[in-house]
Amino acid sequence: MFTEEKKNSQISQDSDNVYKPADEIETSNFIKEVYKRNLPTEIVGTNTKNFIGNKLQCAKVLDLSRLSGIVEYLPEELYIKVKACTPISLIEESLEKNNQQLAFEPIDFGYLKNSKSNKGTAAGQLSCNFSGSRRFKVGSLRDHILGFRGVNGKGDIIKSGGTVVKNVTGYDLSKLVTGSFGTLTALTEITFKVLPKKDSISTLAIYSEDNKVITDLFNQLASTSNEISGAVYIPNEPNNKNYTKNMKKIFKFNDLKYEGSFVAVRIEGSKKSIDERIQNISQELKINKMKTSILDFYQSKLFWEKINNLELFSGTKNNLLRAVIPPATSLDLMKYLKNNFKYYIDWCGSLFWIEVLENENTQIKEIKNEEQWTKYVDKFLAIVAEETEKNSGNFKFIGGGQPHTYVQKNHDLMFAALVEFNSLQDAVDAVDDPRYQDALAELGENSEDVVIRNLAIVEGT
Repeated sequence: MFTEEKKNSQISQDSDNVYKPADEIETSNFIKEVYKRNLPTEIVGTNTKNFIGNKLQCAKVLDLSRLSGIVEYLPEELYIKVKACTPISLIEESLEKNNQQLAFEPIDFGYLKNSKSNKGTAAGQLSCNFSGSRRFKVGSLRDHILGFRGVNGKGDIIKSGGTVVKNVTGYDLSKLVTGSFGTLTALTEITFKVLPKKDSISTLAIYSEDNKVITDLFNQLASTSNEISGAVYIPNEPNNKNYTKNMKKIFKFNDLKYEGSFVAVRIEGSKKSIDERIQNISQELKINKMKTSILDFYQSKLFWEKINNLELFSGTKNNLLRAVIPPATSLDLMKYLKNNFKYYIDWCGSLFWIEVLENENTQIKEIKNEEQWTKYVDKFLAIVAEETEKNSGNFKFIGGGQPHTYVQKNHDLMFAALVEFNSLQDAVDAVDDPRYQDALAELGENSEDVVIRNLAIVEGT
C-alpha cells in the first residue's frame, strides 16, 4: 500500500511494495487504488515464468499466490474449477485419480529455470498459453478454457464462460485473456475442460538426416487418417557437447540408443488400435527402407514428458526462442539453423524451440576486468562532478544506470548515462574533451578488450 494512506485503508501488505490478497474482493480493492494513482503494477503468482521476456519495472506487485485451491471438480461433467494460483501439479494429481488429464499438456518450465520440476499455477499457464506436443491434435490451452473470473485494470470484477462448452453469448473473453501475460486481467478463478486419458501409448522413431525427408514426413503425418497425437524432430548436433549430453539423458531410461536425427511419432489409444495404426503409418509413409524403432508405453510416457518439459535445454544459460511458423516454411528455417543453433521441432513442423548459442566471434566483447571498468566509470563521474561545481552546464548529469549493473551473465557490465548540455556545440566539445578521451582509454584499445560504445546526441529534447 501507500505509506501516506495506510491509516485510512483496510488493505494491508506484507511489505511496502508487495500486496497479497486473500480473495477476489481484496484483489479488486487493491487494483482500484493503484488505478486511481496510475501506478504500474506487476501481477505474479509463484514466479515460475518470471524469466520469460524482459524484467518489469513497476511501482507495486500484486501477488496472487494465496488464491489457491480446487473450487469444484466434477469428473462426470469433464471440468474442474480452480482458484488462479492453484498448482498445476495439484490439479493433475486430482485428475489422475479419475484417469483424466489436461489434454493440452502443461509445459514444465522449471527445468529451464533451475533444472527442477515446477509447472507453476493455473493462471500462469493460461496467461502464457503454452501447450505441449498434443496441441496440433487437440488444440492449444485456449481451446480448453471454459470460463474464468478476474479483476480488470479498473478494479471491476468480471467473469466469462461457465462450466460447459456452449455457454457463451457475445464475445468469448476466455480466449482473449489466454496468452495475454497478465496484461488484461488479474485472474482469480479458472475453469478447465478435462478429457479422459488414453489406455496406452507407443512412439514410432524414424531416423533421417535429410531435412527434405523430415519436412515431407511432417506433411504426411499432419494429413494422415491414423490419428497421431504428437510429432517432433530431434536433429543431431555432433558439434554441441551439451546437446549430446542432454540427448543421452533423454534416452538413458530405455533400450533405444541415440543414433542421430529422428522424427518421433506418438500414437495413443488401445493397444490393438496402436499396433494397427503403426503398421498403417509405416506403409503410408513408405519408410520400409528407413531405420525405425518403437518405444513402448513406459518409454513413450517418459520420452514425451521430457520433450514437453524442454529438458533438452535443461541447465542452459543461453537465450531460448519460441518460433511458430507455417509448416511449409520449416525447411528454409532448418537450413538456416543447421550446425549454428541447438533446436528441435514440435507440432508436426510448425513449432521451433531454438537455443541461441554463445558466439565466440561476436563483435560485442565481454568486459571481464571489473577493475578496468571501474577506472573508466570513476573518471567519467569525476568529470561530471567537476563540471557541475563550475556550473558551466557541461556534463550536467541527469540520470542513468548504475556503474556496475550485471546483465545476462555475471561478467557482463553495462553503464548508461544521460547528460544535458547548453548547446549542440557544447555536447560535441564534451565528446572531444581530453579528459573524456582519457576515460575512454581505460576501456582498452585492442579488439580483445574494447567495449562497444553507443553514443547519441539529440538536439532540442
